[in-house]
Amino acid sequence: MNLNVVVLLFLLLISSATCCPPSDRRALLAFRSALHEPYLGIFNSWTGQDCCHNWYGISCDSLTHRVADINLRGESEDPIFERAHRTGYMTGHISASICDLTRLSAITIADWKGISGEIPKCITRLPFLRTLDLIGNQISGGIPYDIGRLNRLAVLNVADNRISGSIPKSLTNLSSLMHLDLRNNLISGVIPSDVGRLKMLSRALLSGNRITGRIPESLSNIYRLADVDLSGNQLYGTIPPSLGRMSVLATLNLDGNKISGEIPQTLMTSSVMNLNLSRNLLQGKIPEGFGPRSYFTVLDLSYNNLKGPIPRSISGASFIGHLDLSHNHLCGRIPVGSPFDHLEAASFMFNDCLCGKPLRACLKN
Repeated sequence: MNLNVVVLLFLLLISSATCCPPSDRRALLAFRSALHEPYLGIFNSWTGQDCCHNWYGISCDSLTHRVADINLRGESEDPIFERAHRTGYMTGHISASICDLTRLSAITIADWKGISGEIPKCITRLPFLRTLDLIGNQISGGIPYDIGRLNRLAVLNVADNRISGSIPKSLTNLSSLMHLDLRNNLISGVIPSDVGRLKMLSRALLSGNRITGRIPESLSNIYRLADVDLSGNQLYGTIPPSLGRMSVLATLNLDGNKISGEIPQTLMTSSVMNLNLSRNLLQGKIPEGFGPRSYFTVLDLSYNNLKGPIPRSISGASFIGHLDLSHNHLCGRIPVGSPFDHLEAASFMFNDCLCGKPLRACLKN
């Protein structure tokens, strides 16, 4: 074998070692063939043998040269969008060939507005998957029933789609899950009672669905949980007082449900800064117990069946930015001083007999 042949074989060996495997390239081309993107030409770069080199939205592992990330966003500051002066639009479906990319750690196919079909069931066979972000499409069907197999999954975002069915029971097996976003879909059924097993979860965003049942008590066992949005569903029952004892919970949105009972006193001195309980069936009085630990950027209790006076202790809160107590059955004198000195009449209107600034003056005895 002469020297030229040896050099050629060596170059071929080096080239094959630094290119993505032909199987990954075939899987990506099959994935592309199921999609239609008419305006931006994002797939025009998907040419040549090496899918790790300058294929738009594709990243590979530096050691194995296997495809590791698919990052295709329909809303981006990438120059390809700025030149076109538009956001992205794509139709078609997510092909099951994506499951042949067995080293994937992230799948982001977001905000394309027209991608339909279902989430491929085989996606639960991707053992290294950490991110599944499909927000802003027209994807239908259910969340795969065995989604809990993805024990590395940290981000599950399927918001703003047409996902139906219930939350799979296996979802509570996702021990690494930190961000759960199911907003604005057609999801029904109940929140799994053992949702408290998701010990790493920091955001639980489930608003704008058809979820029924009670708020699980175990939710308060997730000590990292900072943001809970269950608004715009069909939840009933009472608010677990234990939610007010969570150490880092900053946002609790429960508005637009059928929640009844009284407001737990624990929420008035909790870590929650954005508390929206409006448009429910809450009864009883606004609890006393406000104090220096009470700090609210938003406190919205409007559109309920609350009665009695506004508690005097509310003046002891360290801060209340936006307060809405309208559309209840409150009665009595509106306290003076902070935070009431900067509030408008709309915050108090449509109650039974509130009086004092900014409403009409109270009658003198």
